[in-house]
Amino acid sequence: MSELYPPIEPYQSGMLEVGDGNLVYWEACGNPDGKPALVVHGGPGSGCTPGHRQYFDPERYRVILFDQRGCGRSRPHASDPATSLRHNTTWHLLADMELLRQHLGVERWLLSGASWGSTLLLAYAERHPERVSEIVIAAVTTTRRSEIDWLYRGVGRFFPEAWERFRDGVPETDGDLVAAYARRMEDPDPKVRERAAHDWVAWEDAVISLESNGTPGAYSDRPPDALMAFVRITAHYFSHGAWLEEGALLRDAGRLAGIPGVLIHGRLDLGGPLETAWSLSRAWPDAELVVVEDAGHTGSLTTRGRKRAALDAFARR
Repeated sequence: MSELYPPIEPYQSGMLEVGDGNLVYWEACGNPDGKPALVVHGGPGSGCTPGHRQYFDPERYRVILFDQRGCGRSRPHASDPATSLRHNTTWHLLADMELLRQHLGVERWLLSGASWGSTLLLAYAERHPERVSEIVIAAVTTTRRSEIDWLYRGVGRFFPEAWERFRDGVPETDGDLVAAYARRMEDPDPKVRERAAHDWVAWEDAVISLESNGTPGAYSDRPPDALMAFVRITAHYFSHGAWLEEGALLRDAGRLAGIPGVLIHGRLDLGGPLETAWSLSRAWPDAELVVVEDAGHTGSLTTRGRKRAALDAFARR
């Protein structure tokens, strides 16, 4: 069942005013009377893609997608250096999700996401458990500072040449590479910002370079504006530890009690090791952990099949 559903187009879309001068793009696909499901994209700052729609049975689901502040079709766009990120934090995004739910008249919805999307949806579910029916996550992260440190420093032991190039991109650093790159992405010189962005995605691509069943080059394979927004937003969030208390999402996983979940994680995920998914599954008794032996962070056909199967099963609830 690794095949996805055929491509579909939205039957409804709009720009939601969320405050602070931000307009958040949203769309709805599938069956207007179907089971509500919200797609929470990764990054942060990646934006939604048409492929996200294809995991859901269009006869059974009312699939809602949105582009988080500053990326995708939301405005203003973070690729514009004049766009302030002051009002772009985890807490702003959680408020946007709740505002979108109210705007669309949804009582409860299934949450689906991957990578950074898992952090954001877990934070939402722990804050609003009464609004969540089920959860499906691929590539589990909770954006602890320890996870960030591993991704941008620790995993460098496997790719010392690439990590040295990444480190040398910010020679002025005091050791906090992520914060140094965040500062570079705010530099008034566009050439400095472009160099920093390309150095950043070159490192991200190195980390996933062994994933032969996944999507090598996934981070650099973006249009220029999308790439700039992705790096600027990601560095902004990660340099602040996503504004989350260290370990808070694991500590508060008890709030998810009664919400069925499926956690799908690749055994070969070097950048986001299985330990986080394992710890979450131990803290959340209603979650099933599915370890995919042939996948890393960007997944595989097996990952895709397991995610679709989980969503198909929840569609019947």
